[in-house]
Amino acid sequence: MNSLQGIRVLDLSRVLAGPWCTQTLADLGADVIKIERPGTGDDTRSWGPPFLKDREGNDTAEAAYYLGTNRNKRSVTCDIAQAAGQQLVRELVGHCDVFVENFKVGDMARYGLDYPSLKALNPRLVYCSVTGFGQTGPYSERAGYDYAIQGMGGLMSITGERDDIGGGPQKVGVAVADLFTGMYATVAILAALRHAERTGEGQVVDMALLDTQVAMLANLGANYLVSGKVPGRAGNAHQNIVPYQVFEVAAAPDGSKDHLILAVGNDGQFAKFCDVAARPELARDARFAKNQDRVRNRAVLVPVLEEVMRARPKAGWLAALEKAKVPCGAINNLAEVFADLHVQERGMVDHWTHPMEPQLRLVASPMKLSATPVRTDLPPPLLGQHTGEVLRELLDLHEDRLSELKALKAI
Repeated sequence: MNSLQGIRVLDLSRVLAGPWCTQTLADLGADVIKIERPGTGDDTRSWGPPFLKDREGNDTAEAAYYLGTNRNKRSVTCDIAQAAGQQLVRELVGHCDVFVENFKVGDMARYGLDYPSLKALNPRLVYCSVTGFGQTGPYSERAGYDYAIQGMGGLMSITGERDDIGGGPQKVGVAVADLFTGMYATVAILAALRHAERTGEGQVVDMALLDTQVAMLANLGANYLVSGKVPGRAGNAHQNIVPYQVFEVAAAPDGSKDHLILAVGNDGQFAKFCDVAARPELARDARFAKNQDRVRNRAVLVPVLEEVMRARPKAGWLAALEKAKVPCGAINNLAEVFADLHVQERGMVDHWTHPMEPQLRLVASPMKLSATPVRTDLPPPLLGQHTGEVLRELLDLHEDRLSELKALKAI
């Protein structure tokens, strides 16, 4: 049995933030019914290449992007721009516990699918809206996308190489504002479900990418609010801990530059590092003995450490530092990540037999529960694959009604 078995989610979201939330709920056992536009479906189905290959090696219509964000769901096609489609959604709401959408503010009200309308049909409904800027405020009617949110929310001002050595604004390599919003939405929905269980009352969960991005500033947001000092980009260094950054080490066997991450988190680890580096006097130096002193004297200490680190190759450093229990790590590309024996042992790749690819591999859920393991079902291989199944199961629709809805192009 899965943790959320018995919970049903009607998912009208698409692209990333909303689907990331509902995929997590689905992993935990919720029955997620993904509502997609007839003919085209979720935008990300076409966001490629890469696309899944068929048995002849030709591209299919299934983008890797879509496959990575929609496992464990059932796909139902429904055109909510049509009155018949809107009515179908309203009927489904009566059989669901959670409703997730990421349309522009006001769109759901125009379709008669806003919270007040659906609450009248299902008072226990947890209604989650995911938008760029939230349901209130001067920006609420703007479209919000991860890239812009990373800029507006301050992340790009603290990400990238230092300005004094030619750096500039840099976005993160994956859409972290979307992903974090999806995860926060998951947590909020679970809390709202708990409330509904106790009281019988649903509620609205108003999730905004910009709110999430501001919250994600974490210690740097707190640093600014406490000190009034605007932090800048620190490249691969940490704003509050030294040494905690990437260092160049001796050249790789092929002569190319090589690097590793040194992540000294406390004074004891710094002393151990200095012993490994054969520079114990640095840990006794009053300028460097405590982290606050190392932060204040970063400009003096780091050049010394850069010279020390270049004296040995990466493998030598990693072996010695790991033996001394000094946090450190390699910088792997994705081929190295998925070849890593620890990643493999932890089961971070799911293997599926897909109708178009008998040996499909995708990233697995990181959640590991001892008593209620996560689900491992395929993303819906075909657009609308479960339309008939869901409508018969939940609404007891007969073939003549399904044929009528198809003729109207509502499904």
